[in-house]
Amino acid sequence: MKSIEIVGFKRANLGKTTAKAARENSNVPCVLYGGKEQHHFEVPMSLFKDLVYTPKAHLVDLNIEGTKFSAMLQDVQFHPVSEMLMHADFMQIFEDKEVKMDVPVKLVGTPEGVSKGGKLVQKLRKLKIKALPKDLPDFIELDVTALDLGKTYKVSQIKPANFVILNVLSVPVVTIDIPRALKGKQAEAS
Repeated sequence: MKSIEIVGFKRANLGKTTAKAARENSNVPCVLYGGKEQHHFEVPMSLFKDLVYTPKAHLVDLNIEGTKFSAMLQDVQFHPVSEMLMHADFMQIFEDKEVKMDVPVKLVGTPEGVSKGGKLVQKLRKLKIKALPKDLPDFIELDVTALDLGKTYKVSQIKPANFVILNVLSVPVVTIDIPRALKGKQAEAS
């Protein structure tokens, strides 16, 4: 899995006033959890572009004033009106501990059902998986070429490699819906 480097600066004071001041200076207040102690820091908003505003999953190489950590983005909070990034939580990761992460699903191929007039509907865009950091995939690729009209590709049909899928196995990932016009033609034909 790809890593993005983020450089942060320690926050001397904590609380609403200093967090507000950080945001006014185009910085995002952040916290790093999961290690022996928590680290409070701030990061320029521009560094979050490739991490937050992308469908891809990434690990993070955090550099907080020279101290480096391996981490992953756990949670982000946005302002309800302006949608400005308000706060970010990072989780420290270790090579020997499994982590849970949402990984995007990438569809490959043109389904048979679509060429017959059906509509491809992707029900799940991400899957929650558990794996060691070295085994985390950038995405999970599904070949949907064989899907016909009215058929689905469920979570249980995915063959995991070095990771465990935590989603409910009976949930559909992709379906090929039959449009009303085709349903009417099928009813007339039978």
